[in-house]
Amino acid sequence: MHIHKYEKWWLTFGAAMLIAFLVIVGVSAFHGGTHPNNSKWTINYEKVDEIAPFDNPGIHKVEGKDWDYEVVLVASAFSYNPMEIEVPVGSKVRFIATTKDVVHGFEVAGTNINFMLEPGYVSEKITTVDKAGEYVIVCNEYCGTGHAMMYSTLKVVDADDNSNSH
Repeated sequence: MHIHKYEKWWLTFGAAMLIAFLVIVGVSAFHGGTHPNNSKWTINYEKVDEIAPFDNPGIHKVEGKDWDYEVVLVASAFSYNPMEIEVPVGSKVRFIATTKDVVHGFEVAGTNINFMLEPGYVSEKITTVDKAGEYVIVCNEYCGTGHAMMYSTLKVVDADDNSNSH
C-alpha cells in the first residue's frame, strides 16, 4: 500500500498535535494543580445550614492557625453566601465552601482561586491575597437558568483602609 507524501505529513502533524495536547493536559493537571475534588470532608447537602461551619457563613478572623482568616461560603441556586468578602491585603485566607443543590464553580477572576463545589463535598483552598483590589467571583460551572447572574465580590483592602473589623 502506497501513502502519498502529503498524507504522511498530515498523519505526522495530527499525531504530533495529539501528543502535544496530551502533554499540555498532563502538565496542567499534575504540575499546575488542577485535580478533581479529592475532599475527604463530606457532609449531608440537604442539611448544610445546620452543619458547622456552614451554619455561620462569612469571614472569620482566626488565631493560632497557619492562616489569618477563614471564609466560609455556601453556594445555592444562583447566589453565594456571603455576597461580599473583604480581607486585608497580605493576609493568608482559607476558603471553605460547599453547595446546597447542584454543582457550582467558585472562581475569583484574576487570581489562583478556582474550585468546583459539589453537593455533599467540602472544597478548601488556602492562599495569600497579596494584591489589593476588587475581584469578581463567578460560577464557572453551568448551574441552571440563573447561572449568568451568579456572582459575588472579593475585596482585598489595605489594612489601614479597613474600617470594618471581621
